[in-house]
Amino acid sequence: MAAPMVERGEDAFRTLFKFYRRKHPPPDLSNVLDFSKGIVCDKVLSTNLEVSAVSDGEASRAGLRPVRDWRAFGLQGCPGFIFIANPFLRGSQPHWLRRCLKTYTQKPNVCNLDMHMSPNETDDIWGKSADTLRRVPCGKKEPKTLLEKLRWVTLGYHYNWNTKTYSPEHHTPFPADLQRLSGLVAAAAGFPGFNAEAGILNYYRFDSSLGIHVDESELDLSRPLLSFCFGQSAIFLLGGPRREDPPTAMYMHSGDVMVMSGQSRLLYHAVPRILQDPPPPCSLGTSLSRGQGSPERGVSGEGGVDGEDWAVCSRYIQSSRVNMTVRQVLGPGQSFPGVPKGSAPDAEGGGEGGGQKRRRSSSGGTESSDT
Repeated sequence: MAAPMVERGEDAFRTLFKFYRRKHPPPDLSNVLDFSKGIVCDKVLSTNLEVSAVSDGEASRAGLRPVRDWRAFGLQGCPGFIFIANPFLRGSQPHWLRRCLKTYTQKPNVCNLDMHMSPNETDDIWGKSADTLRRVPCGKKEPKTLLEKLRWVTLGYHYNWNTKTYSPEHHTPFPADLQRLSGLVAAAAGFPGFNAEAGILNYYRFDSSLGIHVDESELDLSRPLLSFCFGQSAIFLLGGPRREDPPTAMYMHSGDVMVMSGQSRLLYHAVPRILQDPPPPCSLGTSLSRGQGSPERGVSGEGGVDGEDWAVCSRYIQSSRVNMTVRQVLGPGQSFPGVPKGSAPDAEGGGEGGGQKRRRSSSGGTESSDT
């Protein structure tokens, strides 16, 4: 059955979300845009990037191809939305995937497991999971590892899921390498000076979804939201400023990057489905040595991914997807309400504010607030 022709009306977004979410019968995906194929249609626009904003050397050190080689697209009716089809160098995605699984999961960053486990139990999620993921054959029934139970991690200013706010009391240092990567992508998209201050990493299993929502918690909404995808593919829905506006469905494949700025910064969006049998994730596992395409030593602190670490990463992504969203919370010279301008956040501050409950979908997967 093809995707229904949804007119504007009462919660048209919800209608298509349910269509792409359903299991029986599975939805027809023929109307889902696939930017990896370089499609050209009335709805898709070619987008020019700021080629001179990022040098080839800067891009290479972050694991990115020269900006002139990136393929960027926009959508009619969504000004400020930029979709960049996998700008990563061959072999660099494993590096970033490992950072998401091994490094960014470490304390003092905050994760969903902190809600019901002690700090000692969550102090080394990778270390407590790696041996099992390396040795247990895929498909064999075993208790889930902590990595497989992971649903989200927050970085920098830790997002409070209950109040949908950030605060200076719940802040830890933002990873320098991810800040650098985000700054380069933002500059190429026309936003020089972007300062990555908060990150939300979502870890999806095949039964996961991300509910219909708008990202409006940052104090400066003039700065873009960046989204990086690694692992299995997903269907992403981008709608309008109202739930009555029917969304456009598109694939997000491994390595794809989205920039939501301007008017698109406040559009409803969602992820209804992770695809169980997509093509092998682009560029993952194709070059795992310290050779071509790996971020250089000194930039992120590590080179390529060794065999033991890749055994864990590759096993994990056989049934999972990781998405990093990076945000600038404060504008230049801006401060939180009640905080004097120029006051620096406590780098050793809490982070427990990010540990509130996040609503789950009926299938047990992760789902954001759907209001």
